[in-house]
Amino acid sequence: MPIRYEKTGHIAQITIDRYEKRNAFDVDHAEQLMACWDMVRDDPDVWVAILTGVKDSFCSGGDLNAMRDIARETALHGRSESKDRMTRNGTAYFTLKGFDIFKPIIAAVNGHCIAGGMELLGGTDIRIASEDAVFAISEVRRGLFAGGGTTARLPRQIPWPAAMELLLVGHDVSAERAKEMGLVNQVVPRDRLHDIAWEWAEKIAANAPIAVQGAKKSALLGFRAASLEDAYRIEDECHDRVYVSEDAQEGATAFLERRQPVWKGR
Repeated sequence: MPIRYEKTGHIAQITIDRYEKRNAFDVDHAEQLMACWDMVRDDPDVWVAILTGVKDSFCSGGDLNAMRDIARETALHGRSESKDRMTRNGTAYFTLKGFDIFKPIIAAVNGHCIAGGMELLGGTDIRIASEDAVFAISEVRRGLFAGGGTTARLPRQIPWPAAMELLLVGHDVSAERAKEMGLVNQVVPRDRLHDIAWEWAEKIAANAPIAVQGAKKSALLGFRAASLEDAYRIEDECHDRVYVSEDAQEGATAFLERRQPVWKGR
């Protein structure tokens, strides 16, 4: 399968393996990725996910042949069956737009992260880039629109001037520049990318999953809240669910007994 899904312990890795198209998405591959996100969300044994690509391409966006066909179908008929297949309820959920996963997602960016690749990046939480990674929101250079979540998420994730630089100019940005912008957490040598992404995943997976997912849920939903008071209400709800969990009792008991906790995820 061009979109590979592999699980080791509590960590799932999703690998985009369509290098002949520089890991670009057409309809079939978007559907495959959506199925992977379903598995991450619905499998209680998955606590962390890693997203990466093969060779020197993380994801180069949408397959331009497929995107051109969708644009033509929409112009002629007012809708596109292909576009419907790439969305759920009208939302480009393969890029995690409008699809909430409260489990941490780590992006291991191994090369070109362009257009739809940036849409995917916006749905991740921790971002590790190889030294030769390149980032670009190139839609404006093709007369297209970054509608997979980028124009909404990016200005909320990094400073406004940096977001506008990426959105309006459409030029390539180096890994180091991306780190300066706050787009990625860490820049590492290419041959260390996989190992370091897994180190991050293992550190997160060593924590109580119900607490980790509660923290992400509170942050994600609170960020969308209409007011700080609403965000506090969401935080209180997440707090209460975590503190009555078995894992909360186990964490305190393990600390007092000077041993490693055994998490159950409940």
